[in-house]
Amino acid sequence: MESIFSQTYQVIEKAVLGCDADCLSLSGGLDSTILAYFLKDKKINTVSIISKDFIANDLTYCQLAANRFDLPLNIKFCEMGEIYSGIEETIKILKNFNDIEIRNNVVMYLALSAAKDLGFSKMMTGDGADEIFAGYNFLLNKSAEDLESDLKRISRIMHFPSQKIGKSLGVSVESPFCSSEVQEFAKTIPVDLKVREEGGRKFGKWILRKVFEDKIPKSIAWRQKSPMQDGAGTQGLTEFFDGTIPDAVFTDKAKKIKERDGVTIRTKESLQYYEIYHKHHAVQETDESGAKCPDCRHIIEEDSKFCRMCGRFPL
Repeated sequence: MESIFSQTYQVIEKAVLGCDADCLSLSGGLDSTILAYFLKDKKINTVSIISKDFIANDLTYCQLAANRFDLPLNIKFCEMGEIYSGIEETIKILKNFNDIEIRNNVVMYLALSAAKDLGFSKMMTGDGADEIFAGYNFLLNKSAEDLESDLKRISRIMHFPSQKIGKSLGVSVESPFCSSEVQEFAKTIPVDLKVREEGGRKFGKWILRKVFEDKIPKSIAWRQKSPMQDGAGTQGLTEFFDGTIPDAVFTDKAKKIKERDGVTIRTKESLQYYEIYHKHHAVQETDESGAKCPDCRHIIEEDSKFCRMCGRFPL
């Protein structure tokens, strides 16, 4: 066990120190705090996005991590107007109206924009750790066989919109967990070291938590998985749109969109994102062969269980 712990540390250390980013996207979650630990001697600048209007879980944790390693912390407190503008830009860049993806990745758009405004040109992110070390909550109760199968499937389809957003903004994105060395090493780690019980509770990324529990704040090492939308507060967008779009308006618009474009709109939040999408992108049914989403007719990637265009899940 000590040997694999040591290898895990060394492989990640090499990947992080091999990057030359001048700022770090710091949520105060496990992944970004591990990166902060390795960058503490560099005194790298950090950027965190926090919503002013919704509850944001990351505020305490990003401050805790920055203080622990004495790193400069730039917290961007975003009002609803700025988040909404960010949503439009995110939809323009990603070319989809997937509510879950937009809700999460507007956070990355705002972080990369803040980094650019601060004069940084290359941001480091914790992308990839959840995918290769089994960080997602839906993996926690799977059998070892199913977990192994799901991780292989995820590795084939994983993608990170931060790269596309960064390119659009002129800010490079480095993600050490996505390095080929880390990915290949992670495949050699038994799944029972990725998902495992600790203190009577099951945790994903158990091996990362165990390796770094004495190197980063313990409250972060054993922090429950929190999506970007929860950390930054953009999960509040769902309730916001539910409260601001009248039921009659939603029903009428959803019906017209179905008749005009053949697209099924499931929620008020999706309606808001679709209208932005329709303003900037043509709605065309793909000519590619293969399975298509029943809600928007977009091609479904092989091995995927959700539609990347509209967010329908499960398929």
